[in-house]
Amino acid sequence: MASKLLRAVILGPPGSGKGTVCQRIAENFGLQHLSSGHFLRENIKANTDHVITRLMLSELENRRGQHWLLDGFPRTLVQAEALDKICDLDLVITLNIPFETLKDRLSRRWIHPPSGRVYNLDFNPPHVHGIDDITGEPLVQQEDDKPEAVAARLRQYKDVAKPVIELYKSRGVLHQFSGTETNKIWPYVYTLFSNKITPIQSKEAY
Repeated sequence: MASKLLRAVILGPPGSGKGTVCQRIAENFGLQHLSSGHFLRENIKANTDHVITRLMLSELENRRGQHWLLDGFPRTLVQAEALDKICDLDLVITLNIPFETLKDRLSRRWIHPPSGRVYNLDFNPPHVHGIDDITGEPLVQQEDDKPEAVAARLRQYKDVAKPVIELYKSRGVLHQFSGTETNKIWPYVYTLFSNKITPIQSKEAY
């Protein structure tokens, strides 16, 4: 089991708790967590499909000898086809969270733009309202996280992700998890990964 390098992808709409799940997978199983959002912050101009794809693929080329987990990539069929050329995926996880839950979560989200730290007023609030815990700088709410923008983003995600999800479903590598609470979904995700790769620490840590 150890000789096979794990190639995993996690897909989910904005606000689905994808970042949290990825972090837990990375910590529990020692996978390299590669977030397309992180690379985009580092490369602000990379807002086209083509550039994002090139960026992510070159990152993966550098990590040939590691287990990895892709977060938020591939988002489109074009990206999925490009990824196919360099590897076969073992697991694709998609998080199905009800629309209303996503809308509520997103409008409760505030960020510290320089670091990319994200706070949620319900389950991860800053120590001082409106202030980043580490730097003491002000937090902002992105235009995207305002309720009317959220609805449009979620619809757009659904349209673009659907063919990607169908592709992986047809290959038998797709695993869908549904629910409204990350903590209730997590044990199932943990079990799925445990069948593929040995954990480096037990889930009792949570």
